[in-house]
Amino acid sequence: MERKKITIVGVGLIGGSLALQLNEKGMAAGIIGVESNAEHAAKALELGLIDEILPLEEAIAQSEAIVLAIPVDKMITILPKVLDRVNHQIVFDAGSTKSQLVNVVAGHPKRGRYVATHPMWGTEYSGPEAAVKSAFENKAVVICNAGESDADAVEWVRQVYRKIGMHLLEMEAVAHDLHAAYVSHISHITSFALANTVLEKEREDQAIFELASAGFESTVRLAKSNPAMWVPIFMQNRDNVLDVLNEHITQLRKFKSCLEKENYEYLQELIENANKIRRILG
Repeated sequence: MERKKITIVGVGLIGGSLALQLNEKGMAAGIIGVESNAEHAAKALELGLIDEILPLEEAIAQSEAIVLAIPVDKMITILPKVLDRVNHQIVFDAGSTKSQLVNVVAGHPKRGRYVATHPMWGTEYSGPEAAVKSAFENKAVVICNAGESDADAVEWVRQVYRKIGMHLLEMEAVAHDLHAAYVSHISHITSFALANTVLEKEREDQAIFELASAGFESTVRLAKSNPAMWVPIFMQNRDNVLDVLNEHITQLRKFKSCLEKENYEYLQELIENANKIRRILG
């Protein structure tokens, strides 16, 4: 696979982890960072995630591939500007929502140089120091609306993701956003809500710390996620998130009703039905 000079816009958790993999797998002939946060830029250089920091325009001019790993609201503004400046370069992103992004560049003359992707991995941490080696191995990546991208761009991006150990899925952006609401976005809302519930009802910090079991920790872990990333995701995927949230509230009401009416037989049915997820997740 041909090595390329690569720019990563946003050298945080995702961008930093990708930088580690691009270097380790020998796909990068050099990595330029574009980073609006001066502390993140300095830390990314200190950690050796990138070789240099440059302004966006200079970075694009010196690169053969550009990765956008920034919050999705910022991508809406930056992606068209990046495409304005590319010629042969390949552009792809790692955003968690896709429909608004592909729509905003639908009529762009350089649309073919852009490949819409979502590597399905993340943690509750942020910043370059949160970057993880081998982060993407055995995880899924979704490539959206591949037919709207140039064949050479799609193929190179596929090779990148295969090389870092991901398995590829392809779907339309609208379908992606619906599925992401059900398997990712609702998990974060539930975690935020549970954390707020416990903080509201359990006023003793020490009791939470000492009594919280592994089950609670794993459920509420995502509540530590960065709001600057997640508020834009919920905004862009509002309709799908509302749909899944309404269904989730319906399910919670069923459990509440069982306890109110002491209908423990139906409570058992609800839990047994939930256990069917084992067939999928093991």
